[in-house]
Amino acid sequence: MKALLIYPEFPDTFWSFRYALKFIHRKASSPPLGLLTIAAMLPEAWEKRLVDMNVERLYDDDLKWADLVFISAMSVQKESVKEVIARCKAAEVGIVAGGPLFTTEYEAFGTVDHLVLNEAEITLPRFLKDFENCVAGHFYTTDQWADMRKTPVPLWGLINMKRYASINIQYSRGCPFNCEFCDITLLCGRTPRTKDKDQIIMELESVYASGFRGQVFFVDDNFIGNKKKLKEEILPAIIEWMDMRKHPFTFNTQASIELSDHKDLMEMMVRAGFDVVFIGIETPHEQSLAECSKFQNKNRDLLASVRNIQKSGLEVQGGFIVGFDNDPPTIFDTQIEFIQKSGVVTAMVGILNALPRTKLYERLKKEQRLLKETSGNNTDFSTNFIPVMDYDLLINGYKKVLGTLYSPRHYYERVRTFLREYAPSQKKLFHFRFNYLAAFIRSIIVLGIIGKERFHYWRLLLWTMLKRPRLIPQAVTLSIYGFHFRKIFEKRLG
Repeated sequence: MKALLIYPEFPDTFWSFRYALKFIHRKASSPPLGLLTIAAMLPEAWEKRLVDMNVERLYDDDLKWADLVFISAMSVQKESVKEVIARCKAAEVGIVAGGPLFTTEYEAFGTVDHLVLNEAEITLPRFLKDFENCVAGHFYTTDQWADMRKTPVPLWGLINMKRYASINIQYSRGCPFNCEFCDITLLCGRTPRTKDKDQIIMELESVYASGFRGQVFFVDDNFIGNKKKLKEEILPAIIEWMDMRKHPFTFNTQASIELSDHKDLMEMMVRAGFDVVFIGIETPHEQSLAECSKFQNKNRDLLASVRNIQKSGLEVQGGFIVGFDNDPPTIFDTQIEFIQKSGVVTAMVGILNALPRTKLYERLKKEQRLLKETSGNNTDFSTNFIPVMDYDLLINGYKKVLGTLYSPRHYYERVRTFLREYAPSQKKLFHFRFNYLAAFIRSIIVLGIIGKERFHYWRLLLWTMLKRPRLIPQAVTLSIYGFHFRKIFEKRLG
């Protein structure tokens, strides 16, 4: 049996880093972890190929070779998914589909031969058994949650690691919080489930053995969901392994804001090699936080929380949202002011959209406010429901936020605010200097000579050399990120 695993193409988005990746000669930010894990669950005797359409083309010969195609995708890949399905149908090859897009929007994909939904550790074996017995059905689902201790190591041998800026692994699934707009608890549950420390070390060792060195992203939606296990088992094991292997990786992940309340946990994460954490801040407006059940962010000084995390040695990347029912007309200026003061350089600001089957989606459906399905891209200047705020005011205010935050002046001011308080580990800085000299040289040409941000670029470098010389690599990295963000939003703003 020949299995072809296909990862559809992403459009240009905030997180695609398309323009930044060119500086380090990489094709994509990270590989398709889900499909690589699925590949490890397929029968060992099967021949397997993986085509990530973000780094290579899908050829007709690939489809002719395959006996069965496996597709996984997120909502933002929807358009590419439709094209892949059409090509598979034309090639008369069977399709097995799963992952977040198909699990939440399976009704839209009735032409797919086999929908293997929810968590593959449970549903894929059922499909494979039926397939072997020539009685494979159309629909496989479950209301159970998988035991992650049984999840295999991804088959890294199916990809070329050199095409990716970072490699991703997963330690846990699930989030103890239940924000109205979020689909994580729908897909992964509210009780964090984890792998054990031996699994994590085995996965790190497998990435190390592949020859990859650089950034590893823990894709957990809330890495600190089980703080006790992190502090007592996982982080000590990672620290020991990283010391033994001479720190080949840096780590980034996602967490909730109460990380700032746990100094010991932040210190351990930095010792283990973590240097970046994405946090869903959403909004500084208390009524909007209450509206979306973001209770973990309420009744706290969000600015102080962000600064506390960044002073620990963890750069905060932030998610922000406008378009809540309780947002006042002043929310756009409030968001700009907060983000500038916080020093959250990588600030992803999106318009609220209702993801299928979330609590927000069901509420808006009852209120007869839904207009269409979401594109999955919350930075595409649209919303899929009727907002309380005047629609034109919302869109124009959102454009103002992006136009301000990613203008060279405001962006580079934010970088300096961040660098004043940030204190990364020495080990990370050495690794950066060794691997990114070419990116620095290219940044001088693209940003320092050609780009419209050249005045701000040189001013930042001079300021960093005088005030925080150890952080020059970080200043260059964030300058390159800023170039990508500005290009993405300028393209959208016209």
